[in-house]
Amino acid sequence: MSDNHYLIKGADLLGAGRQDLLVRDGVIAEVGTVTAGDATVIDADGLIALPGLVDLHTHLREPGREDAETVATGSAAAAAGGYTAVLAMANTNPVTDTAEAAERVLDLGRACGLVDVQPVGAVSKDLAGAELAELGLMARSRAAVRVFSDDGKCVHDARLMRRALEYVKTFGGVVSQHAQEPRLADSNACCHEGELSGRLGLPGWPGVAEEVIVARDVMLARHTGSRVHIAHVSTAGSVEVLRWAKAQGIAVTAEVTPHHLMLDTTRLTDYDPTFKVNPPLRPAEDIAELRKALADGTIDAVATDHAPHARHDKEHAFAEAAFGMLGLEQAVQVVNTVMVQPGLMSWAQVAAAMSTTPARIAGLTGHGRALAAGEPANITLIDPAATVEVDRADSRSLSRNNPWHAMTLTGRVQSTLLRGRPTLLDQEVPV
Repeated sequence: MSDNHYLIKGADLLGAGRQDLLVRDGVIAEVGTVTAGDATVIDADGLIALPGLVDLHTHLREPGREDAETVATGSAAAAAGGYTAVLAMANTNPVTDTAEAAERVLDLGRACGLVDVQPVGAVSKDLAGAELAELGLMARSRAAVRVFSDDGKCVHDARLMRRALEYVKTFGGVVSQHAQEPRLADSNACCHEGELSGRLGLPGWPGVAEEVIVARDVMLARHTGSRVHIAHVSTAGSVEVLRWAKAQGIAVTAEVTPHHLMLDTTRLTDYDPTFKVNPPLRPAEDIAELRKALADGTIDAVATDHAPHARHDKEHAFAEAAFGMLGLEQAVQVVNTVMVQPGLMSWAQVAAAMSTTPARIAGLTGHGRALAAGEPANITLIDPAATVEVDRADSRSLSRNNPWHAMTLTGRVQSTLLRGRPTLLDQEVPV
């Protein structure tokens, strides 16, 4: 037996047929029909093998809110969800708006070692939207930051957004935008604007508040020749803008969250603060368009927007509760349930949306690679037929704001390997 020598036996590679994967010293050494030799065998009969998942949008909360999540607990949740790399958003305390702050997050992730934690840099200093953060210094730091976002807040000043796009173009970076025009949906807005928001007495968050920023930013991307990424797309109108922009050849990419693919605004009728998220859950007609856009590639990636919160921040009246919900551990289960099982996506498309394309957008060259000889052994094994009733108490996250609690999902991550080392093995974290 060898600690760095594994034979993954009989896996279905991206749903295209069963093969063995021989892993040695962190690399896929052989693909095909392979004998074990001295390798430790991982029985993958009935399992789908995907390149390790990559999340473009994770809130790890450390530093500053270790009561909600730490890099260690968030990394454990990510490994349990099949992820081998996550991008840690900048809205920590202090904000990740300097090279030193980015390197600290990088080092915390390396010390944990369960996933590659890549810091996202803030676009503006202290997320204040007034002055650019140290974009160049963060890019040149050991953290080699390439994605910048004020997520949680919109870069609503068009001039500042233009300057950010021009700046990141010089080193191949990308700005990820939280699209929320504050004069159309302010910080109190918490329910999709419509009949339901009026009946519940909750401040409305109209879809147009997202769509006008998406439209503005794709035009700024065209003007600057730079890349823009739209975070957590939630409306059919945004999809329409993205289709147009891509047809023009504008360098725009976009992500959708698992919760916006599955949960609609009717979840708010009981005022359960678990379902308070930004942007809010949308009506069924928006969900249908999001699923279609993900299937046809208009939306490039699935990203979790994993947003853990301590109970004392979430357990309030709906309007006063914190925004956000957990996402890492159930993401691929949700995608399997609403996209793969109904026949909207193949496993190869899932690999593209949850691994290959996110890695390309983020510039993570060691992730999202083919399951082929000579490639890094970042591998996720999924049981596509397992039926799982989600229990929030089972989460490896510190927080319990899990929107999937008590729901039945199809599929389960069985094992995750990071550069050939199991970070999850038969649903357990190896000792």
